[in-house]
Amino acid sequence: MDHHSVSLLTDIALSIIFATLFSHVAKVFKQPLVLGYVLAGLAIGPLFGPFIDSKLGIGYVHGEESIELISEIGLILLLFIIGLEIDLKELARMGLSMFVLGTVQFFVGVAFAWFAFESVFSKGSGNFDLLYFAIALSLSSTMIVVKLLHDKFEISTVPGRLTIGVLVLQDIWAILFMGIQPDLQDPRILNVTTSLLKGTALVVFAFVISRYLLSRLFLAAAAKPELILITSIAWCFLLCGIAEKAELSKEMGALIAGVSIAAFPYGADVISKLSGIRDFFITLFFVALGMKIQAPNFDDLRIAFLAVGFVIFSRVLIVAPTVFLSGKGLRAGIIAGLNLAQISEFSLVILALGVQKEHIGKELQAIVLTSMILASIVSTYVILFNDKIARGILSFLSVLGIREAREPLESQITGEPKRDIVLLGYFRIAQGLIEGIEKERPSWLKRILVVDFNPIYRQTLESKGIRWAYGDLAHPESLHHLGIEEARYVVCTISDMILKGTTNRRLLESLKSICRDHQPQFILTTDDIAEAEVLKNNGASHVIVPGRLSGLSLFTDLREMVEGNRSALISEKGEKRKSASSKKKGPSPK
Repeated sequence: MDHHSVSLLTDIALSIIFATLFSHVAKVFKQPLVLGYVLAGLAIGPLFGPFIDSKLGIGYVHGEESIELISEIGLILLLFIIGLEIDLKELARMGLSMFVLGTVQFFVGVAFAWFAFESVFSKGSGNFDLLYFAIALSLSSTMIVVKLLHDKFEISTVPGRLTIGVLVLQDIWAILFMGIQPDLQDPRILNVTTSLLKGTALVVFAFVISRYLLSRLFLAAAAKPELILITSIAWCFLLCGIAEKAELSKEMGALIAGVSIAAFPYGADVISKLSGIRDFFITLFFVALGMKIQAPNFDDLRIAFLAVGFVIFSRVLIVAPTVFLSGKGLRAGIIAGLNLAQISEFSLVILALGVQKEHIGKELQAIVLTSMILASIVSTYVILFNDKIARGILSFLSVLGIREAREPLESQITGEPKRDIVLLGYFRIAQGLIEGIEKERPSWLKRILVVDFNPIYRQTLESKGIRWAYGDLAHPESLHHLGIEEARYVVCTISDMILKGTTNRRLLESLKSICRDHQPQFILTTDDIAEAEVLKNNGASHVIVPGRLSGLSLFTDLREMVEGNRSALISEKGEKRKSASSKKKGPSPK
């Protein structure tokens, strides 16, 4: 084995080892693992720290060729996987309002960033620093947002769905920008049109081959998982080669390869097969990116802090009014804007390509990376407390005369018969409860009022005869005019782990205050058996402990299975005895 091969293996080994160490540090501080990978690259870069040539690193990895090779392979695989995760059918289902929101957020965001930082980049080291910087600030981090919203059980809420929709459309705009990147140096209409036509032809070719050839190859290889993996990677690199021959970027070919597979039924299987190699190459790409980053100076840090403030402010300023005008509410728009207040990993990909094509200087990479790190830290807490921040903004706007507009049925129910069964929150247990009532006691449906802040299920519930009303459990004053004070049964099926801004104990005290003239039976939920006793002592009629109920239900099912099998066995033995006895006695005399 020659020296170069040994050096490459050593560099890869060190990259993985340091990435592991720094990713654990990032996890401890509740930061995205991507930041750990980039910091690992900074630590093992080829130069010796900020006092030598203004760079960071302790100099373990020296081979620039090794770094470039790792970076290029990682980038291609990363973009292939991004393509695999783009669901074209889901894009089509989003509707016009979501398309308008995603379009306005990106293009108005780019325009805002351009004007806000025009004076800062008037003397940039690259030809397109301002354009790349504006685009980088207009893209949000899918990794951070999806992880935090999933942890908070907010993916399916209105703000959560708006956030995910914008993220998907951001990826589309980023891909389109990558398609015209090669022509930025000579942006004549003919050149751009030619590139778009070549890109369109490559997309058509990819989908035709995927539909009529790859589908059969994957079907034939279904019994051999390793063939699925090899075939998908071969398809990726084939389109990369074709794209390069057509004077498009290899990375564009990788994206198209991924999207063409994702559009068909075997796409999900390919993603699952690629999960291991995906994580490996994503790690190498971001470590390699960190190795090439220059240390930011004071001016760069100043720009980075300004960029973080701009990202948070501009997201809310652009997203909230757009959502409000579409009729989905000001609060939902504010929370969606706050959820998007970070800088995307895709921005680093676009900047890496810009450096390769000499569109921008490496100094811009350092600024954006610093901005991304700061924004990721701040955004983690912004998303965790998005509801409280949104309330603060709404309170400030109410002073200015701008209030959240709601339909009468969403805030109060008047002139209607009172509902005596009230469900506070509509989540998993409540959904199961409604399903049971619908089957066993359908007449109860017209007695039920569901109070929730998420209108996604409103139409379904009202079609069953159930009344839905807007209400925020964290603010009991919003519950006063919903008829709760005359309810006979008040049920909260959401545990403290999922409730935001309140607990079952605080909710119980608030409900007792609201229903001071007539105390209904309160049914609450907790994951802690000790807390269940506290709630009962404080006035709860019944407390649901989901884990305990699941265990009891499992015991019932298991008992029926075991005793059912035993009864069947006893019955079978009895039949055999009767048969044997009748044979011994012989035929009865006539």
